[in-house]
Amino acid sequence: MADAKEEELELDSAGGGKKKLIMIIAGVVLLAAAGAGVYFFFMSDDKPTDAQLDAGLSVGEDGKILEVESASSSAKIGTAIYVPMPRPFRFSVPGAARDRFVEIRAQLLVRGSDDEEAAKKHIPLIESTLLAVFSQSNADDLSTSAGKVSLRQKTLTEIKKVLMDIEGSTIVEEVLFTGFVMQ
Repeated sequence: MADAKEEELELDSAGGGKKKLIMIIAGVVLLAAAGAGVYFFFMSDDKPTDAQLDAGLSVGEDGKILEVESASSSAKIGTAIYVPMPRPFRFSVPGAARDRFVEIRAQLLVRGSDDEEAAKKHIPLIESTLLAVFSQSNADDLSTSAGKVSLRQKTLTEIKKVLMDIEGSTIVEEVLFTGFVMQ
């Protein structure tokens, strides 16, 4: 009978040892993960990536990011000015099934008051450029979000090209569609 109790105790202590070992291993893994997280959080350097440098970030002597450089001015981030187009663009576009009527309201993102004045001065030229790009579109493309993004990129490229020829700088940083209706 004493032998049975001893065997039972040995089995119980062996099972408890495995549980303790598993708990210890789990604790060590959790501590290691927490330590790695703290290390990466506090020890990471704030040096910009290549993509950030390509986007026009300015870097100080200590390697920290200072400001975003604009192609048209040296304005810091946060000086965005939105120049609304005076009237919406209304036009018809051909589609596979039928022609569609489109109305687009647009605004131009510029940096600084000098670029704002230059953009306002050239509103008729910008409107003409937008209408030329819009006239090349079709309803099937404009019904998808990818088509709308593509149209926005085409308008930006053409506006920058025209303004570079006239003003010697791109002036407009972004073209934003603030209203887009297709019937």
